[in-house]
Amino acid sequence: MEDNSLEKRFSKFIVAVSIVIPVVVGILFGIKLKDFGIAVEPLSFLPPIYATTNGVTALVLIWAVIAIKNGKRELHERLMTFAIGLSVAFLVMYVAYHMTADSTKFGDLNHDGTLDLIETTRIGALRYVYFFILITHILLSIVIIPLVLITYVRALAKRFDRHKKIAKITFPLWLYVAVTGVVVYLMIAPYYA
Repeated sequence: MEDNSLEKRFSKFIVAVSIVIPVVVGILFGIKLKDFGIAVEPLSFLPPIYATTNGVTALVLIWAVIAIKNGKRELHERLMTFAIGLSVAFLVMYVAYHMTADSTKFGDLNHDGTLDLIETTRIGALRYVYFFILITHILLSIVIIPLVLITYVRALAKRFDRHKKIAKITFPLWLYVAVTGVVVYLMIAPYYA
């Protein structure tokens, strides 16, 4: 019974965090510090760092699955905690960058903030591929928050039967979010001003 109560104690927290994080990120994404008279240089060095953080997260997730399949539960636990920490670090850097820099448009070769006919023609159908990857990345990054938290709490509660069941859903989605984070960066990097 104690294990079940641990899950119940965290359930409200998981719901709250799963709602608060996307809402706060959405609000902060729209806020530019310069609009409030705060003179700050764009943190243009962050995108390659947070993209790398996503890549490392993907590797850590794979390593963690290999560890548990080889019976190394303690290593698995440490790696999964590290992966959560990396995801939080990514989120902080992502928000900080977007609060200090204008959004970059995919295909904007001359960095003027608009796509002219030449740029639109040059980028072609790749724009649709980019937006598909970006939109699925964003939507699944919202979905993954409660899944990661539920999976983690079930492990803490030592409800490994329930943990394993949800982990089979959480892992591929989290891996997709981490990998597509890198792909989105690589696709848009040439258009950063």
